[in-house]
Amino acid sequence: MIIALSGGVGGAKLALGLSRVMPAAELLVVVNTGDDFEHLGLSISPDIDTVAYTLAGLANRELGWGRHDETWSFMATMEALGGQTWFRLGDRDMALHIERTRRLKAGETLSAVTADLCRRMGVGPAVVPMTDDPVRTRLLTDLGWLDFQEYFVHRRCEPVVSQLRFQGAGAARPHPAFIAALADPALQAVVICPSNPFISVEPILAIPGVRDALIGCNAPIIAVSPIIAGRAVKGPTAKMMTELGLDPSAGTVAQRYADLLDGYVIDHADMAEVVSIDARVTLARTLMTTIEDREALARIVLDAAKVLRRRELRGLRHSGQR
Repeated sequence: MIIALSGGVGGAKLALGLSRVMPAAELLVVVNTGDDFEHLGLSISPDIDTVAYTLAGLANRELGWGRHDETWSFMATMEALGGQTWFRLGDRDMALHIERTRRLKAGETLSAVTADLCRRMGVGPAVVPMTDDPVRTRLLTDLGWLDFQEYFVHRRCEPVVSQLRFQGAGAARPHPAFIAALADPALQAVVICPSNPFISVEPILAIPGVRDALIGCNAPIIAVSPIIAGRAVKGPTAKMMTELGLDPSAGTVAQRYADLLDGYVIDHADMAEVVSIDARVTLARTLMTTIEDREALARIVLDAAKVLRRRELRGLRHSGQR
């Protein structure tokens, strides 16, 4: 069993690579739901959908979100009627949101709905939300507090961020399959995918019990840096780090996970960062532009986990040593 912690596009790419180089049934993808929101009366889970579409081979590779076979009649009609169009919902994508909303209102959990929709789309790995309880990422900006999608999509990440809050996280319960997998002796590794640490990974870590369960698990924890040469591959990671007074670097991201990491994969361009990272560093090409790139990086991550298991670094870390 391998656990992958994922946000949207970057995490989905590595999750796909992992699913192609190992038995898909042995991969558990735990997905951030802090981005979830209600729009036009629909319950939307952007990161879950990106991961599911990617693993099902349905993702739009050019946009990084939505489906590749999408049409836009709904949005065109909505615009003609003067409705809200800042969050674009394709015609086929709409069907998923409508079905999810219907089933949630009927009393099903988000995880039950997600599992069934993934099964119907032919997704091999298990995909679970980090929690079935509502957690919402909010950002304090120069325009005041904004909900995540208002900041990310409507405002195009332009407001300056000074603080983040994961509303509801303190009362949320982690998905039971996630916690059970962390305690499973068969667990081989936990992979923190190259997602934005602030808005994709830290909402997962903010749920009570998750960080302790990660620290206490017997498998190595390996993160892949979302930063290459001071820049984010996609999204506002580097911009947010600068606004929060942090150096936008692979080393800074490692510091955010410092109490968790056994291994860290960074790009060759960041070789100078190695000396500042308190974990076993693996250099690789971390930019994933092709399916071959995804598979190659996945193999490197799994190989790094094998090395860490052999060296029993988990025991050394628990005793305060490296």
